[in-house]
Amino acid sequence: MHYDFFAPPQIHFGWDRFQEAGTLAASLGSRALIISGSRSLETNGVLDELKSLLSRAGISSEHIRTISHEPEVTDVDQVTNILQHHTQGAGDFLIGIGGGSGIDLAKACAAMITNRESETVLDYLEGVGQGLQLKAKPLPLMAIPTTAGTGSEATKNAVISSYAPTFKKSLRSPEMIPDIILCDPKLACSVPPEITARTGMDAITQLLESYISCRAQPIPQALSLQGLKLAIPALPQAVADGNSRTGRESMAHAALLSGIALANSGLGMAHGVAPALGTHCRIPHGLACAVMLPSTLKANRSVCEMQYAEIARHLDPGLSLSDADAADSLIQQIEALNASIGIPATLSELGVTSEQIPTLVADSRGNSMRGNPREISDDELTGILQDLL
Repeated sequence: MHYDFFAPPQIHFGWDRFQEAGTLAASLGSRALIISGSRSLETNGVLDELKSLLSRAGISSEHIRTISHEPEVTDVDQVTNILQHHTQGAGDFLIGIGGGSGIDLAKACAAMITNRESETVLDYLEGVGQGLQLKAKPLPLMAIPTTAGTGSEATKNAVISSYAPTFKKSLRSPEMIPDIILCDPKLACSVPPEITARTGMDAITQLLESYISCRAQPIPQALSLQGLKLAIPALPQAVADGNSRTGRESMAHAALLSGIALANSGLGMAHGVAPALGTHCRIPHGLACAVMLPSTLKANRSVCEMQYAEIARHLDPGLSLSDADAADSLIQQIEALNASIGIPATLSELGVTSEQIPTLVADSRGNSMRGNPREISDDELTGILQDLL
């Protein structure tokens, strides 16, 4: 057995622990530059409260940018340029607060501000640009997630999009894992039900795909099992009642575990196709993953029956079924979960047409697809997507 395992240096998890933001951030520096991931954080007082908590800890702060969409190359380049004019050297650090988009932008900018071989992040992204590597350690970073889904607070990459040309690629380095994660599930209570459903299914997809990945490792697999046991019963609770402490805590914990798992084991077909659905069809990432997940499980069933059965029995220790029937029960459970929280069963319901499928297939060959437990040919993927219309 041989593997490497990467995990965040500090994780501070718990209800109402946002109040500790200033105390925890003090170990990173004396001046915080804040990047946020939702306009609602400005209107609901969370950003003002963060600044107050930092001030009480003797930390000055400046809000640099709010982003309400998945970060694009231009966003990273613009914010990095702004940071160049605001950073003063020793004592500066970043705080990324929000969903995956805000935290990804903060992670990318923390890396780019110290790596200036090129002035554009494009040249550092996987599969495009010049293929430059991040060599210098990023600016210190605290991640404060306010949604439960991407697990970006615990991953070693940031997903960056472009629409001219069209792509969604990762900026990646183990050094990009945030120095401190402050995860307060209470911050997600204001997230609307439909976003709770989409982001939650992103986490569940990550937990399942990392468990069955061809790069799967024992520690992440253990984390994935725990995350699935938390998330599958909790997601309908959190969707039905945004103030459910049990639902929000379980989903925040599961999303965090999913980030650690995917950072070490990779993903699979659902996450391989989701970026193409996002850039070409403008389908939100979590929703794309959710719709793709049942088909992904079915496509991999022939080589993952034992793993599916293991997951099903972990979810229900009293399950007395054969491996084959237990595997089928897991797929059925995911389909039922999607239906119960309003996830469409087809891509056509999201506006995808058969004319778009060749482009989607061609653009689904990124890093995530390489983690799929078996090879999916272009012809097979074409058929899978056609069947989803």
